[in-house]
Amino acid sequence: MSPEQPPDPATHFPDLITQVDIPSQGTLSRVLYKDETIRLVVFAFDAGQELTDHTSRHAAIAQVLEGEIELVLAGNPVVMAPGAWVHMPPQLPHAVRALEPTVMVLTLLMGGTENLS
Repeated sequence: MSPEQPPDPATHFPDLITQVDIPSQGTLSRVLYKDETIRLVVFAFDAGQELTDHTSRHAAIAQVLEGEIELVLAGNPVVMAPGAWVHMPPQLPHAVRALEPTVMVLTLLMGGTENLS
């Protein structure tokens, strides 16, 4: 029996982990969805791979689906495992290092979301 399809115009991913394979000795990113308000990007990191210190002009939410990363937020390291969630405001310096093969989802808040409550 196949799962019921969501109504149009919904976008549905039954399992985000299946949207990307972890590369051997590399990092892969794939934009799964984007519109005027959000961009959904899935990242796959092999152990030891990293994204060096950078900023974004957009607020972002990072969630680990599989594996473990060290996320350095404005110089403060935080270890994130499956189920971990973090909100990063615009311009916050951050870096990512995979402690083991990891799949992470990043949701960029592109605009109109500054005062959600």
